[in-house]
Amino acid sequence: MLGRPVGASGEETRQRIIVATMRCVAGVGYSRATIREIARTADVTSASLYHYFPNKSELLTATVREIDEIALPRVRSAAAHSDDVVERLEAMLDELDRLLREYPHLAAFERAMRGHAGLKGLRDTIDDIVRDAQARGALSPDTDPGAAVNAIYALARGLTDRSANLTADAYADTLASAKKLLRGTLFEPRASRRASTAQRRSKRDP
Repeated sequence: MLGRPVGASGEETRQRIIVATMRCVAGVGYSRATIREIARTADVTSASLYHYFPNKSELLTATVREIDEIALPRVRSAAAHSDDVVERLEAMLDELDRLLREYPHLAAFERAMRGHAGLKGLRDTIDDIVRDAQARGALSPDTDPGAAVNAIYALARGLTDRSANLTADAYADTLASAKKLLRGTLFEPRASRRASTAQRRSKRDP
């Protein structure tokens, strides 16, 4: 077929273009990523790229949709293996971590595409977890479910952003701290803090 690289199936070529789009947008941003550079990165001609996507807008839309279609089933599945709200949220963050490692340009792409629909499946999954927790009586009655979703989504998106700049070890430590925050164990209870302060003072003033 005209415009299709010799020896490559249509789906293989399309996937290469999608991955190249993610990589280019992650590297230089949405406005500076050109069709010519994306085609070069995908090892196809610009004419071949236009065979699959008639313009840049449709190409970016398809890339965002592809990411969501990959992420949504995996994130939902990971969060479905427990009835405990914190365990479900931790499983969701772990699966997001795996996605970010499998697709190293995903975090930078998402940040570059801020303002466009991206990782919608993540927010939908968080909303489902919070609403289910509310139905089970696991959500504090004075907590607004929408506000809880916003807070947890902000945490998850913040982790995604940080993963683009942190080393693997630093991100693992950051993720571990985020889980402690969800469990309520990141900080010592007030009584324990008071006891620790009293002990330090007694050591200074024998």
